[in-house]
Amino acid sequence: MSKEIIFGLIDKLCEEKNLRPEEFLVLLNSVEDNFVMDYISRKAQEVTKKYFGNKIYIRGLIEFSNFCKNNCFYCGIRKDNLNVIRYRLSEDEIFECCKKGYDLGFRTFVLQSGEDLFFDDKKLVKLISRIKKNFSDCAITLSIGEKSFDEYKKYFEAGADRFLLRHETINNLHYKKLHPDDMSLKNRIKCLYDLKKIGYQVGTGFMIGSPYQSLKNIVSDLLFIKKFRPEMIGIGPFISHKDTRFCDFKSGNLNLSLILIAILRLMLPDRLIPATTALGTIDKTGREKGILFGANVLMPNLSPVCVRKKYELYDNKICTGEEAAECIKCLKLRLKKIGREIIISRGDFKKML
Repeated sequence: MSKEIIFGLIDKLCEEKNLRPEEFLVLLNSVEDNFVMDYISRKAQEVTKKYFGNKIYIRGLIEFSNFCKNNCFYCGIRKDNLNVIRYRLSEDEIFECCKKGYDLGFRTFVLQSGEDLFFDDKKLVKLISRIKKNFSDCAITLSIGEKSFDEYKKYFEAGADRFLLRHETINNLHYKKLHPDDMSLKNRIKCLYDLKKIGYQVGTGFMIGSPYQSLKNIVSDLLFIKKFRPEMIGIGPFISHKDTRFCDFKSGNLNLSLILIAILRLMLPDRLIPATTALGTIDKTGREKGILFGANVLMPNLSPVCVRKKYELYDNKICTGEEAAECIKCLKLRLKKIGREIIISRGDFKKML
């Protein structure tokens, strides 16, 4: 297909914020064309700068437990992986991470863990309330998996502002190839709508290049995200882990990941889209490239250095040995080279359309 037709589709996406499924497929099949990649990158940057200027929001990631009751087939901390050295941070340790992060300029803390039943409602409500009381100008984001409506509501009432829950795939047959029988896509989607109903700013997303994924699957995911309209969209390349059944599967494609970030930016111009750690893992400048294709959020790690290698969802994860202060200094320098700057802000979603 000619470049002029493909450029026309990109222009149409800019104007109409959507394409037909077959048109999305044309774009996704054009990732090896440098002219197409350059064009959609320029368009995504124009839109990002229109809504956000050159500002990049940062969130301090605190991976507070790698215990998990689930056995997702792709995940390095799944329940049945006996090679994982398990850990849990105490409430005081988590609070200390927030304190250090606050001093470094973080105004959003992302509390992430496996689905660890040790952290029941009482413990989580106490933790959230303590953080909110001491850092009242900060946002709290949770990334702790599937819970009931009432549980989500308790965390929200305690002070949690946002929730990240990737749907991973909207195709049920594909979902079953990635998850055990005791997990269901139906419940996953129910959780997302519960979170939105309660009042959270909600983030969802999917892995790119996950086992058995087709481009048609990806188009379905894009259409679901368009319909659901999350405030945050987290996508990143699949990377295998040595202790899973998918250990020999190749990682997701960098260019496909980048063009999808751009597509999402053009579809939903005012949303918050991170350049993920996984991007930086498959390519040493992957996060910068993600920003040049429309991402506007980074999530540096505030977890104690001694536990970072233990929270290994996939192999060769970057930034496991850096102190938070070192990491933020490095990111500022790297962002300066591409004309961006970190802003000290909660970075709340503000609907602009």
